Amino acid sequence: MWGAVLGWACNGSGSTNGELASDAGRGGQAGGGASGSAGSNVGGSAGASAGSGGGANAGGAGGGTSNGGTGGAAGSANAGATLSDVLTRELYDSMFPNRDALYAYDALLEAASAYPAFGTTGTAEQRRRELAAFLGNAAHETTGGWPTAPGGPEAWGLYFIEEVGCEDGACTGYCDASNTEYPCAPGKTYHGRGPIQLSWNYNYGAFGEVLGLDLLADPDLVTADGSIAFATALWFWMTAQAPKPAAHDVMVGLWQPDASDTAAGRVPGFGMTVNIINGGLECGIPTDDRVLDRVRFYRHFAELLGTPEGDNLECASMQHY
Repeated sequence: MWGAVLGWACNGSGSTNGELASDAGRGGQAGGGASGSAGSNVGGSAGASAGSGGGANAGGAGGGTSNGGTGGAAGSANAGATLSDVLTRELYDSMFPNRDALYAYDALLEAASAYPAFGTTGTAEQRRRELAAFLGNAAHETTGGWPTAPGGPEAWGLYFIEEVGCEDGACTGYCDASNTEYPCAPGKTYHGRGPIQLSWNYNYGAFGEVLGLDLLADPDLVTADGSIAFATALWFWMTAQAPKPAAHDVMVGLWQPDASDTAAGRVPGFGMTVNIINGGLECGIPTDDRVLDRVRFYRHFAELLGTPEGDNLECASMQHY
């Protein structure tokens, strides 16, 4: 096990974007058609070049500060509660019938054991809504579905394990050569990998320190070990990066908007998690297909988990960070 990581603050190496630069042009198909799985940017980078099939946030638009977060989610798990209380193996299998073998149920539980507040904080309703929100965003980031896919598009989450088109080292643009703390290794690429597409050399380096692994030298460890893959996503989900709250805190009622958030239209709900993940590309604009896809997955999982979806599912009226 990797030790407790909840108190670790994400290091964005002074970049100014601080968000996931994910998937403009998503909607990829398994077994045919153009795939648009995109590389996301946990922590963000100003001046990112657009990834294959996905919109990195060119020129650093999207703002926000990725560095100096509070590190870790507030609150603690309910005594005796476990993630498997609300997400059984059978339910997980029904949610992701076409998932890649990397995303095994046991791998998720192993990763979550390092984040004991995940899926165990708050009321039963809040616990289930958090899980629906996390899985909904991850399913969108990794979807292999299309509108007429067998079983419906919601059945194809967790299909891709890395950014489509980058599998053979083609995506060299995710190297911030100015970052001397986490320099790029020769011949390695730092494109999106895992459930919430870990990207950029400084994020691989920083998260590798959490695990005690040299992910700069071997970034493919993220797609070789399911528990590491899920840990990258949970690290992002549970860790506040000022001025952004942790998505965990938003979904379990531990975050309330301050005056600046209120002025910017930021309110608790699933839409706020989209703002945290990819607000610079998806929020503060008329709701587009990317947000609708996230919401569709969220609603699907909320229904399967038997919990109300709550309010404020979209982010069109929210300013991004």
